[in-house]
Amino acid sequence: MYKINKARHSAYLLHVHIVFVTKYRRKVLGDLHHAAFRKIAGEVCADFEAELRECNGESDHVHLLVEYSPKVQLTKLVNSLKAVTSRRMRAEFNDLRGAYDKPVLWSRSYFVGSCGGAPLELVTQYIQNQRG
Repeated sequence: MYKINKARHSAYLLHVHIVFVTKYRRKVLGDLHHAAFRKIAGEVCADFEAELRECNGESDHVHLLVEYSPKVQLTKLVNSLKAVTSRRMRAEFNDLRGAYDKPVLWSRSYFVGSCGGAPLELVTQYIQNQRG
């Protein structure tokens, strides 16, 4: 068995900027919601052997910076992030359950942008500066 050189192996990791928008762009997310989202999203990423590097947002959307291996199917990771965070946050927060007639939190669409060309520090700063 051989050891993987972590420094060399990390060169093969990919970075992606993801944005989820609340259904109907309703302003339903507060500080407690964002903290819960960050925790849940981190757990989902860990299940995919990915890392949530940064997470922030405003009352109607969230931004994530995720580091993942090329072996991860990005669509499966994103769909799991949306489904699990929606289900668990609605279970935890009555106000989110009451905000919609149906069991939803996120819009059906989402944004995903590769961070291959941008320095990660710039993307991280952008996400950190989402909330005043």
